[in-house]
Order: sequence, then C-alpha cells, then structure tokens
Amino acid sequence: MNNNLMRLHPYPFAKMATLLANSAPAPAYTEIKLGIGEPKHKPPTFVLDALQENLDKLCRYPTTNGTFELRQTIAHWLEKRFFLHHVDANTEVLPVMGTREAIFSFVQAVVSHDENTAKLEDKTDNKPCDPIVVMPNPFYQIYEGAAILAQAAPYFVPCTLDNDFKGNYRTVPKDIWQQTQLLFVCSPNNPTGSVMTMDDWEFLIRLSDKYGFIIASDECYSELYFDKAPIGLLQACAELGRNDFKNCVVFHSLSKRSNLPGLRSGFIAGDETILKSYLQYRTYQGCAMPIPHQIASIAAWQDEKHVAHNRALYQEKFALWMAELGELLDLRMPEAGFYFWVKVPEQFDGDDEVFVKVLYEQANIHALAGRYLSREVNGKNPGQGYVRIALVASVEESREAIERIRKLLTEHTKSSV
Repeated sequence: MNNNLMRLHPYPFAKMATLLANSAPAPAYTEIKLGIGEPKHKPPTFVLDALQENLDKLCRYPTTNGTFELRQTIAHWLEKRFFLHHVDANTEVLPVMGTREAIFSFVQAVVSHDENTAKLEDKTDNKPCDPIVVMPNPFYQIYEGAAILAQAAPYFVPCTLDNDFKGNYRTVPKDIWQQTQLLFVCSPNNPTGSVMTMDDWEFLIRLSDKYGFIIASDECYSELYFDKAPIGLLQACAELGRNDFKNCVVFHSLSKRSNLPGLRSGFIAGDETILKSYLQYRTYQGCAMPIPHQIASIAAWQDEKHVAHNRALYQEKFALWMAELGELLDLRMPEAGFYFWVKVPEQFDGDDEVFVKVLYEQANIHALAGRYLSREVNGKNPGQGYVRIALVASVEESREAIERIRKLLTEHTKSSV
C-alpha cells in the first residue's frame, strides 16, 4: 500500500459522523441537511431528456478528450462568459468526469520530483526538497489529499476576516514560492464565498511568471453570484494580453451551475501545453465521459435560463436568512456561492463543534464544523469558531430551519443570562 495514504486526514463528513456518533437528533423535528454542499434544486428537464434519449449510445466507447461538439460548446461558453477572444476547442478544453476527480488526477500529472533543487537559486545544502502545492485555508480537501499522494507538501494560506476570507498571498515567503509547483485558488471560495478581484489575479499571475508554478483555479461556484459575475482566471489572463493562458488552468462543473452533481460532468481549460500532457495522463488513467452524458452536457452548457432561475432561488434564500436571522446570528453575505460562513454565537463559547452538536441535537439541523475544513497554521486553525451552512434545501425548508435556529438561539440566550 502507498504509505502516503496514512498521512491523509479523515474527510470532513467522516469527522462529523464521529462527533455526532453518541448524539441523537431532536425527535420533534424532521431532518434538514445544510452540511453537505449538494444542490437540491430541480435539475433542468431538457437535460434529463437529452440523457434519456441517448442511452443507446452507451454501447460505444467514449474518447478521453470527449466529442468535438462538447469541447466546442464549452469553448463558446467560456468565450461568452469570460469575454475571451478565442478558446481552441481542440487544444485548450478537456471534458472531465466531474472536477473532484479531475483536480485529484491533475495534481498527480503535474507535480514533478526531477527539478526540485534547480528551482532553489539560494539553496546551498544541496538536499532535495519536496515540491510544494499552495492552497487556501479553509479549503476543499481534495487539494490537500492530492498533494500528499503526489508526494508534495501542502502549504496553507489562511483565509480570515482581516484578508476578506480569500487569503493574503503576499505573506507567502520567497523560499516557499521557489519550491511551489502548483497553486490552488478557489474563487468563488468554498466555504467563505469570497471572490478574487482583477488585482488579486494579476498579482498571482506575475508570481507565476517569476517562479514558474501553475495556477489552478477551482471556479465551480462561478455561476452562483448575486450582483456581478465573478472574474475568472482566464478572463484575467485575457485582460493582461496573455491569450495563451500560460501556466493557467480553470476547473468548471455542471454540479452547482445546473444542479447536476450526479451527471459527473465538468471540464478543465487553459494552457494547451499543460492540457496536452494531462490528456496523455488521462488516457492511461482510462477516464472518459459516457457519450449520453456528453450530449446532456452540451444541452446544459448551451442554456442560461435555468442557471438564472437557479441563481434567483439562492438569492431568495439568502435574503430570507439575512432578514430573519441577521440580528441573532453573525451572518456575512457572501459575494457568490451557496454557503454562509457563520461565526459561532458567543453563547456557545465560539466552539464550532459544540454549535453543530446543538443544532443537531436540539433542532435536527445538519451543519459542518469549520475546523474540519481547515488545518492549523502557526497554532491557529482559521476555520475554528465558524460553521459552514449550505443553503441547498428548499425555500420552505429554509423557513423551517430559520424558525428552529431562532428558537434555539433565543432559548440559549435566556439560559446564559
């Protein structure tokens, strides 16, 4: 067995299961799940119809790089959404079976152990160094797990209130950048909902030019915005005149955009040199999207009406939570996404584990302890004291959850006086 498997942390939901193992949900209430970021809105019917109508094509092996029709549809979507002059469907787009799998395999493909010392100009002891993968903290745990199994060292950039919950990359030391081969950025961020600005992107792109690392932007929540569509990495490249997207790739998915997490459909796009090598890796990996999924995906990427409707539902729920609980709970309106990154109320001593247990035991509401999405850096876990609440339930369930939380907070405030 790979010894690095022993270094992997339990997944956040496994930690939650352990935390609640000896707890019982409030018997007076039905269960409301706000812990897992699984969309619950209705998938678009026309996409399901396209899938159903093409099931006979399961008799054919799909190619690793997908059909030209799917790649072309994705290229056109990228051009329109991010104001790009041209995206080459043959060299700059690669469909994948969901971004979770793609992010993991991408790290295995790009991390190299051959040139570690060559990048360290100031190093004098001639000892080999582990390649570094830089990532935000809190983060999507696939970033860390993929880095560990690629025998790279994760380096965590804390996302806290004082840096708008998106991380201050200017604090990363020079020697870390010298060893860095890959930087993960999540914008809009999971779980904080923060969005990168053009200035943020330009700073990271200039760093990439200087040190030669790849920027991988996880943009799976990019279409769940409220006022203004977030700037993506490829858009930032285009604004800087970098139309070859050098050392830059993005990951997108239909899971959140179109409420199709089970379709396992997404793509990676950007630097054609990187994608050429990654395609070769995936060919050996044997990972290809079934043709019916590809046809259904084309239908989804070509339609924006269902996406606008999806956004409107989330906007309604966020507005409801802010209006009804904003005075009792420290709710920070995210810039995009479908998560609240909630500071734990004082009556629970700022303890995220205690708060999620109380929500479960007294209100039968599932939430996720923030510390489980983060790692301790310099003695501090930036997720500790926060709880992630996913507004994936229906509007009706949201109203019910609000009433339960209001009652719980009121009762705990009284009991603490």
